[in-house]
Amino acid sequence: MTDRVPPFSIEQIGTNAVRFPSGIPIPTATDAAVDPYFKTRIPKEVQVEGVMFWPQVKGTYPGLVLLHERWGLIAQIKSVATRLACEGYMVLVPNLYGRQGGMVTANAEVADALVARIKEPDVLQDINSCCEFLNTRDQIKKNIHGVVGFGIGGTLGIRFACQRKRLRAAVAFYAKVTTPVTVLKELACPILYHRAGADPSVTDEDVTLLQRAAQDSGKSIDVKTYEGAPHAFFDESRKDSYRPEAAQTAWTSTVAFLAARFQG
Repeated sequence: MTDRVPPFSIEQIGTNAVRFPSGIPIPTATDAAVDPYFKTRIPKEVQVEGVMFWPQVKGTYPGLVLLHERWGLIAQIKSVATRLACEGYMVLVPNLYGRQGGMVTANAEVADALVARIKEPDVLQDINSCCEFLNTRDQIKKNIHGVVGFGIGGTLGIRFACQRKRLRAAVAFYAKVTTPVTVLKELACPILYHRAGADPSVTDEDVTLLQRAAQDSGKSIDVKTYEGAPHAFFDESRKDSYRPEAAQTAWTSTVAFLAARFQG
């Protein structure tokens, strides 16, 4: 553990459910105020639903899009969002299963089925719209964004880091590397990759792909391996896989990495 105290306490963090259209310009508060039909109009576009966390102290903050594991938008990922908000970020957690009804599950087979039904282009569009939504908030530093993801969220985060050119940072925990090499060459920002050493789903070839992408794109990729740690070692809700020491080390390096990318 560490004696470091984050700049904000949990009591200073606000939270709110959010909903906004995917793939089109996001209405601002001013747009809503001057539109008499805003609250009653039935939207035609797909809507992104999620939860937002931010410090309730006057100021502007960098934005983070936090992408959940295969279980869905569960309490554990909201806890991570709160911790990131305490570090001085406005954090948006979209429901990656929103197009599938927004399911949450504790069943591995159901979770795998949900992941299999994800259409990557659609979800990447939703994640991009999260950044655009953050830009409509008064407390946000415009276009100063990063992405943090776990498992399937980390996989999507790496892919998104090759798509959004203005992204400042990406952090991926125990994510499979499924992004094609030709796309990885378009990497737009540095990546911090936390590898679970005992996770057979992530191979040495995956890590090599990331390292080659760093060389081709001119961006840095810092791979940190936690020997003996299984997949989901950061998830304290899963007692069989949780490794507190590895989780604390990963958290400390994540906080430092994000601070270095967003300072100034």
